[in-house]
Amino acid sequence: MAQGSLYAPVHRSGGGGVEVQLGDDHPGVADPEYRRRRNELAALSYDWQPGDPVPRADYTETEHEVWRIVWDELGPLHERHACRAFLEAKAELDLPPDHVPQLTEVTERLRPISGFAYLPVAGLAPLREFYGAFADGSFFSTQYVRHHSMPLYTPEPDIIHEVMGHANQLAIRPFADVYRLVGEAVRRIETEDALRFLSQVFWFSFEFGVVWEDGEPKAYGAGILSSSGETAAFAGAELRPLDVHEMGTLDYDITRYQPVLFAARSTHEVVETMGEFFASYDDDTCHRVLQEATR
Repeated sequence: MAQGSLYAPVHRSGGGGVEVQLGDDHPGVADPEYRRRRNELAALSYDWQPGDPVPRADYTETEHEVWRIVWDELGPLHERHACRAFLEAKAELDLPPDHVPQLTEVTERLRPISGFAYLPVAGLAPLREFYGAFADGSFFSTQYVRHHSMPLYTPEPDIIHEVMGHANQLAIRPFADVYRLVGEAVRRIETEDALRFLSQVFWFSFEFGVVWEDGEPKAYGAGILSSSGETAAFAGAELRPLDVHEMGTLDYDITRYQPVLFAARSTHEVVETMGEFFASYDDDTCHRVLQEATR
């Protein structure tokens, strides 16, 4: 798996403030106002602890406009390329098209549907913490918005990806149940190999998953459906049958459109296959699969 250097780490500076370290090729790296704003938004949740109130981000008109641009671009693409379950869940969740929602607003809409709540994180959450929280019906989300110069692109998960992608997906009740199984599996496993394997299976399913509907590939993955480029391009990938062993070992590069994706025969197969896998997954499962892969 090629992660690159695009995810921006967050740390406390020598002066005590919170600083987001943007990569040299990040769209906002040369914009001092954007960098100041990223630090400000990261500081809201840097010291947040479970039980604390979810911090409110007072979004600017520029940030709301970025949300509106992406919303308007994705709408027609979803109608053409998203699976039925995603479209039905999106309609039920009914996110606002005209403004960046607060995380509390997302929770108020999502919790009655699937029981999930959105919690704040300053940057990319550690995998064990991020996935493990699913067991409690919690989803850690960033609060920042991508740079306004490239509203249809982000090199890292922003609130648009976390909400337009994952919240709509979590409004599919059987998918939310599988998320919980992911969290329970993470709390069982101890080795980093097992965590990486699980992360890759999740990547090729709930981030970049595809199903066949009426003879056509339709997307359900949050990584696809939160990106106009990915949504328009995913059908051109090599589509392979669902195979958790291959999904957990196949190399991928987050900086390019995915050349290989895995397509289930239906959303029912996604729930059954992925649910069964995560429900029984442990360190021994990973060890056994990795041994088989090297034979």
